[in-house]
Amino acid sequence: MSFQEDLEDVHLVYDYNVTLESGEHQKWRYEIWFSHETRVTYAIHGGPMAGRYNYQKATYQCIRPKELWQCNWLEETGTVVSLVYDIPNRKITTLIAFSKGHWEHPLEAHGDKRNPNDFARWRQLAKEGIQTDRHLLSEQADIVEVFKGPGGLEPIDESWDTL
Repeated sequence: MSFQEDLEDVHLVYDYNVTLESGEHQKWRYEIWFSHETRVTYAIHGGPMAGRYNYQKATYQCIRPKELWQCNWLEETGTVVSLVYDIPNRKITTLIAFSKGHWEHPLEAHGDKRNPNDFARWRQLAKEGIQTDRHLLSEQADIVEVFKGPGGLEPIDESWDTL
């Protein structure tokens, strides 16, 4: 199976139901658009990273056609994201390996890559700590919307800089 058949132009809106160390429950809303075979576009609307709008060079791997796909990317903050899209069960499973700078300074990770100041600030976050100073976050989310096209996300060009 191919990216074109299963993922091309698919846009997902999904919610993580998170329990904080304090016991408080929160809903973190994310959206992702599989805009190109070599890119991913996303926005974060809830949780500590709310207010982040980004696009990245991504790799895709079909695990089971029409059922499971993996999407991975490296951010300029030094954070590594691995996302699995479970199509029939409408689930997202992620492992995010936050860089020390990204995790400890979430407000500085907000913004939009299209803004040169945000882009430059994000690159500085990657310089804090070493590779083993990562915060690993594993979560599952429920998909609340699936549709085609950009929705509220701004289209990108595959030639645009990512790192």
